[in-house]
Amino acid sequence: MSKRPIWLCGVAAALLMTAQAGSAQSNAGQAEKTSPSAVPGAPGPEIKDPWLAGWLRLTPDRKPKPLVAGRDYGMDMATGQFIWPKATPEVHEGQPFPGEMKTWDQKSYAKNVDVLGFYRGVDSPFHAWANIADFGGKRYLYIHDRDYLRILDVTDPRHGKIVYSKGAVWGPKGGSEKFDANNVHDYLGGATIVWNAKLGKPIMVASFEIGRYGLMTEKMEQPDKVAAQRHYNSLKGFKVFAMDGPLPSQWRLLATRTTDYQHPNAPIGEQQGSGSLDSPEYYGGKYMILSAAPDDSYALTEYANYLYSPGYQVWDMSDPADPKFVSQITVPGQILGNKAHENAYLMNPRAGNRTSWMGSRMPIFLPKPLEEGGRIGFGAMGGLGLWSFDLSDPANPRALGNVNTPPAFAGTEFDNADVSQYERTGYVLTSGYPMNRDCYEPYKDIFVVDARDPAHLKVAAKLPQPAVPEGAPFTHFCQRGGNFGPKRSNSIGQPGTWRQGIIPYSFYNAGVQLFDVNNPADPKIAGYFIPRLADTTELPEYTLGKGVLAIFTEYDRNIIWAFTENGAYALSSPLLGAPVFKAPAKAWPPR
Repeated sequence: MSKRPIWLCGVAAALLMTAQAGSAQSNAGQAEKTSPSAVPGAPGPEIKDPWLAGWLRLTPDRKPKPLVAGRDYGMDMATGQFIWPKATPEVHEGQPFPGEMKTWDQKSYAKNVDVLGFYRGVDSPFHAWANIADFGGKRYLYIHDRDYLRILDVTDPRHGKIVYSKGAVWGPKGGSEKFDANNVHDYLGGATIVWNAKLGKPIMVASFEIGRYGLMTEKMEQPDKVAAQRHYNSLKGFKVFAMDGPLPSQWRLLATRTTDYQHPNAPIGEQQGSGSLDSPEYYGGKYMILSAAPDDSYALTEYANYLYSPGYQVWDMSDPADPKFVSQITVPGQILGNKAHENAYLMNPRAGNRTSWMGSRMPIFLPKPLEEGGRIGFGAMGGLGLWSFDLSDPANPRALGNVNTPPAFAGTEFDNADVSQYERTGYVLTSGYPMNRDCYEPYKDIFVVDARDPAHLKVAAKLPQPAVPEGAPFTHFCQRGGNFGPKRSNSIGQPGTWRQGIIPYSFYNAGVQLFDVNNPADPKIAGYFIPRLADTTELPEYTLGKGVLAIFTEYDRNIIWAFTENGAYALSSPLLGAPVFKAPAKAWPPR
């Protein structure tokens, strides 16, 4: 096994509480948490981890049974449409069905979208976080996750250049460097780049969380893997870097914090909870919001390879070198050992399905920064639904309302929220995303939520499913293979301001879909770019079928970056406006 790349062996080199201050427990009760005991003789091997044992003792076993393709779900050949499964377990292998294409579709399709450039192999086949920062009149695109980092000079997006590369480059035989998920030592998650007025330069806040893949597949059967996550060999928290230039050698570590706020000095290996998930919601002012489970009692989740139900944290970033914890935000149904939380959890129809992600995966989304008068935020909390919060007093945030829908598992529900149209319309968009291949799970709708009264959220509409392009060799996207469904729309930290009336979504094998939401209650598809799917001449079979797995939009230059398993596309659309092929007039992040 080769050594881990230097960049993640020491991210500082390459990226160069005793008391809870405030909470939104929202009628969940403040009863003292009690640590459960182990469950000898439980189903499967003896469950030694007390929190996992307590969850198992609390919940019934309602795991969905495997379904048979062509009988329980699949193509209706008479209509050319797909009959979706009602409920499935999470699986990690393909689930082909009669009528699915036997080869990866090599055609591309476009409407109201132009391809400006394609950069092969600049991301991993699995995931991509992206950031933009301007230095010295040039624009740099950062693409990163786990064991890789690419930095591209994209001042002219048609002719980008790689200026920094660390980590595996992928080809048909796999990655150029071996990756051991169990030997991480600084797993970097999402990151946010903002301007800091105090320092007079950009800073990066980088999340560090427990890796989600390669560590554990079934928590009830792998006690050694459970113990490894409890005593994770990387930071559970975040780091802050001053960026003196675009390259990691020019970045200085300012602060390291654990999201285990009750044990702020706990060393790596003894920190509780999940760490900071995804990119922090931060605009460079006083307050930053993270997705995080602070300790091991946030254990009410069904997901097979994850131990936590993350809530949210507010941090004071007045001094980026000395971040201070402000409050923990928790909703009913997260904390094991708290009777009110347990009762709320058991009322959820997902309890016991051994499949659903419960809790947040991303921070609270703010239509307007708190420092600019923002008060309301929206949090997507997996099987717990979409929540609205009053953050006018960040030290004492309050849950206002929530909405949920009938279960749709496997796959992730209520993963993200799009608040780009909220100030104009009062509507919020929210969705989960597919996890199983070959449509072996219920379809993940994008719900349009009427949030004009944040205390009384209600689903008003759904975005339409992508339509099959003319001339395609399939009648339904499920036949194209791989994953089909929405991933996410607007990323945190995109340059410029959200475009009103148009929202782009990454849609896996349906590429990039652009939705007309001038009237969010009556949405339409306005454009799309659906790239050809990579095949085994480029990547191993087990990496294929994702299509567009992430997007990042430069609204100040009208450029959409679409990340696929085999590279990154630079796109433009007249729906956004004419693209700009030079550095923008105003540098990002905004000074």
